[in-house]
Amino acid sequence: MIDDNYTKDVINQTEKKDRKFIPTIESELKKKPIQMPAEIYNTSGINIFGKRIKSLIFSTDLAIIKNNNADGVIAVYPFTPQISINQAIIEVSSTPVFCGVGGGITTGQRSIDIALSAELNGAFGVVMNAPTPNELIMQMKKRLDIPIIITIVSEKEDFESRIKAGVSIFNVSGGTNTVKIVKAIRERHPYFPIIATGGPTPIDITKTILAGANAITITPPTTGELFSLIMDKYRSNI
Repeated sequence: MIDDNYTKDVINQTEKKDRKFIPTIESELKKKPIQMPAEIYNTSGINIFGKRIKSLIFSTDLAIIKNNNADGVIAVYPFTPQISINQAIIEVSSTPVFCGVGGGITTGQRSIDIALSAELNGAFGVVMNAPTPNELIMQMKKRLDIPIIITIVSEKEDFESRIKAGVSIFNVSGGTNTVKIVKAIRERHPYFPIIATGGPTPIDITKTILAGANAITITPPTTGELFSLIMDKYRSNI
């Protein structure tokens, strides 16, 4: 009889030995409710400052960021980037954070200042929006010692000019065209790091990986959706 604090799930998991047996230790309170799809672990990952990153959660919700098992956080939001938001996310996250710093509406010296602040606060990289001009990337590259990630939304993008400007990683977010865009990049640049959105199903994730993505971004359910499931469970027990 085991009388320690292992959960039944952990015991069952560790008993399923395979050729890559990994002992797992969790607890009922500290386990991560939001789990990354298993298919993601077929990617190569991207090694950034000694951390191998295969999965990224796309969120700015601090509760979500604290309760997932992704390798990192990609914190991009549809508002003017704010230093206070970046600071809060970096402080809460137990994994590397990649902060959005503009490039569209917010641009120029303001973007550079926000990016520098993100680095000094501990960000592992900064994410620029698709409209970002190459001149801004070049100026930012002179100031930063962390990767500059550019969002790619079309296979018509001039990948070569982005790389020459100083981009270290492509972040492909092309909706239904994501796989097509990843393939286009990989044909021209076999070894360039690519992050890509995984899509809504395991099949979509697998297709994106096979196209050449090194890391996958997952959009989690909202706290409202998760709360709804919990409340339904509570109600059923009354």
